[in-house]
Amino acid sequence: MSAAVTYNSATGSFHRYTEKRVRALLDELRSAELVVGYNVLEFDYEVLRGYANFPFDRLPTLDLMEHLSRRLGFRVSLDAVATATLRVGKSGDGLQAIRWYRQGLIDRVLNYCQQDVEITRQLHEYGRQFKLIYYWDKRYLRQMTAVNW
Repeated sequence: MSAAVTYNSATGSFHRYTEKRVRALLDELRSAELVVGYNVLEFDYEVLRGYANFPFDRLPTLDLMEHLSRRLGFRVSLDAVATATLRVGKSGDGLQAIRWYRQGLIDRVLNYCQQDVEITRQLHEYGRQFKLIYYWDKRYLRQMTAVNW
């Protein structure tokens, strides 16, 4: 793990973690009423399995990407959902974050992660309020789908 960021809705605060603080991250996840993420099941939890012998499948988790892919029949990127729904794009991508990490630019990686968390939070709130999410399809047409989170 290079970096991780969480948002605690109870306190309205972001928490930043590096590998040195992975135990604190795991404690926060275990104490959450609900973990909301985007591709958290197939990416984040898989990375964290290397740090803990913990049944991550027991965490109460809402993976927005998994929810959308089941509904749509294909995976849609966070950027495609964020730009279509919120009119906000991501600041970079995972490959750029890896380059920043290798260059020792941990603050940039954490800022990138925090922006992704903020976008995910906003998408979750939008979906809860309006019961729908927009996305760009493979032909770059803006589409809508109902959600129930």
